[in-house]
Amino acid sequence: MRPRRFVVAVTGASGAAYSQRLLELLGASGADIHLLVTSWGRRLIKDELGMGRFDLDELTRGHAERVRLHNENDVGGVPGSGSFVHDGMVIMPCSANTLGRVAAGMTDNLVHRAAACTLKERRKLVLCHRETPLTLIEIENMATVARAGGIIAPLNPGFYLGPTSVQDILDFMVGRVLDLLEVEHDLSTRWEDHVSDSSPGDDSSS
Repeated sequence: MRPRRFVVAVTGASGAAYSQRLLELLGASGADIHLLVTSWGRRLIKDELGMGRFDLDELTRGHAERVRLHNENDVGGVPGSGSFVHDGMVIMPCSANTLGRVAAGMTDNLVHRAAACTLKERRKLVLCHRETPLTLIEIENMATVARAGGIIAPLNPGFYLGPTSVQDILDFMVGRVLDLLEVEHDLSTRWEDHVSDSSPGDDSSS
């Protein structure tokens, strides 16, 4: 049986640290990763992660051996084929431009093509949008992708678990995406792990 296999795309919306954490944990799980990084995604990684040059080992925090990096302009790359079997594709972060092109079925680069193939083959596609506020155009694009079978997972962390660091916030969202991909993890992201036995207002003494 082959290892689990995922396609991860990094585009130009802010949120490179989310991508880095996702790649780290997918690599640690033993999954094979097919990575697509747009030119704007490379600039994002440089600006937000402080990488002077693109370093796959640094980006994946030591799991580069699990990753195959593809050229975004190679529309004929294997992730752009419907016969390429994988266990899910995540675009994290997903820019408004990428969202619009996926919604319109445009395949200008390998990210768009891989997303289109993921939808047509009825595989799991997760778009982690990070823009705010939203225009009606973006909202309608989200609805279009959702109707086509995609999952819209905005990078919108919750605070009910009481995060005390930026890492906690990153882990909350990455953990939610790993749950969508059905990848086991030990991140403390689930409500049941933080709920006491007594519900609010419960008076056990009465």
